[in-house]
Amino acid sequence: MMLADRLRAALAEGHARDIGIKLSDTRDPRIREDILLAPAAVLVAITNRAQPGLILTERSASLRKHAGQVAFPGGRVDEGDMDETAAALREAQEEIGLPPHLVDIIGTSDRYHTFTGFDIVPVLGVVPPDLILTPQADEVADWFEIPLSFALDPINRIRKQIGPQGDERHYYEIMWEGRRIWGITAAILVNLSRRLSHARLVA
Repeated sequence: MMLADRLRAALAEGHARDIGIKLSDTRDPRIREDILLAPAAVLVAITNRAQPGLILTERSASLRKHAGQVAFPGGRVDEGDMDETAAALREAQEEIGLPPHLVDIIGTSDRYHTFTGFDIVPVLGVVPPDLILTPQADEVADWFEIPLSFALDPINRIRKQIGPQGDERHYYEIMWEGRRIWGITAAILVNLSRRLSHARLVA
């Protein structure tokens, strides 16, 4: 079975059953009450290899928010975007020069609500391997590819906590070749691992 078909089947099955994802898994723990959220989307671009990879970016150090952090290509849904998928494709093209027509859309995973006021929809897509991508320097310092199996394997993530005693909040961290993947990006990967049933997908 081709990678795109395997992913579609795994994602559909994951959404059809209760996998135990809680509200705390889909929102920043600092959100204590209902807040106004702006629609946003990220592209979870999976490379079509025998051992699939996952394209991630390193945000520019000059950005006002989340400077230098590892992230998926993506951003706010604009008025001209038909939906979250269109927004994710547009942002990936703007940030790293990924041509939208090369993305085979698989579907969407669990939304994530951020403390900064965004309702993020992860859009999964399969892309050809070894694309020549060019980061948009104002937003993206670099991009890299991590093995999908590594990113989704529970053994490679650590659950950590931050904050004063009695008001701690937890987050996940994944380390790969000196790069720290945490916060929103890691939370989306953890939920995606559960939806895709990591052990079965990579078997």
